[in-house]
Order: sequence, then structure tokens, then C-alpha cells
Amino acid sequence: MSTAMFRKVANRREGFSLVELAVVVIIIGVLAAFGVPRMLEAVERSKASEAFGYLSAIRSAQERYQAREGVYADNLSLLDLSQSDPKYFDVGDGTGAIDLTGGVESGPNLENAWSLTLTRKAGASGYGEYTVTFTQEGFDLVNSTIYTDENSRKICPVGDLPEPVGT
Repeated sequence: MSTAMFRKVANRREGFSLVELAVVVIIIGVLAAFGVPRMLEAVERSKASEAFGYLSAIRSAQERYQAREGVYADNLSLLDLSQSDPKYFDVGDGTGAIDLTGGVESGPNLENAWSLTLTRKAGASGYGEYTVTFTQEGFDLVNSTIYTDENSRKICPVGDLPEPVGT
């Protein structure tokens, strides 16, 4: 190989130009700008559905208890649950007690009504602290805060619901 040819081969540089690298970085940035918020929303929706699954299990256990005993249980320990407490939510007031007023102001009515609220653990969500409430009728749209604004409606696993009456 001659010296002139060796210099020509040695001067040729391999790799990407700065412009090519800048284009790739811009494309990745645009994809991340659209993809990351959607991913975080999907993750939070899956965590919210944990609350709905747990409260649905409570509702079923309450119906079984009411069929056996004639009244609703006033504590979670009385229910035949095989499900552990939710990982991302605090249950009621932490004692396992179930609100037996069912949202009725006149006081407890064990035969007809109950209510249980799960609260999203603080600091764990970009959506802030929100609650999911179930009663003997199912999801309580009025007393739950998961469906109060446009941002939190995106994570509600129930889907399109009517506007809450209390808002």
C-alpha cells in the first residue's frame, strides 16, 4: 500500500455527525414528551383499579355477611375476605371499622347501609391524594374524589360516568 493511499484511508472518519446525533436526540425527546405522561397515567389507573377491586371484594363479602347475619358487618375482620389490604391505599380510618351510616345523617343503620373509603397514600401519586368510596350500592360517585376534576377522571377505571351531583 502506498503512502498516499494510507493517508487517504487514515483521514476518513467513521461515525455520526453532530447533526445526525442532534436529530436523534430531538426525536427521542418528542417521543418522551408524549409517552411518559401516558405511561404515568396508565400506572396510576392500574393503582386506582386496585382500590376498585378491593372495594368490590368488600362489597361481595358484605352481601354474604348480610345474608348470613341479617345485618352488615361493622368491621373488616368479621368478613370472609381472602384478600390483603391494598398496597397503595389506606383503608378507612386504619382500624378496620366500616362506616355503617351509609352516608345517612341520622345515624347507623346496620340492616340497610354501609360505606367504606380508601384514601390514596400521600406523596405517592402525581395526582395527589384522592379517595374511592363504595357503599352497598357499589361505587359512590358523590363521596369519592377520584372523579372530581378532568385530571383525576383520566385515572378512574370505571370509565365515563355522569357528572357528580355534589359538584
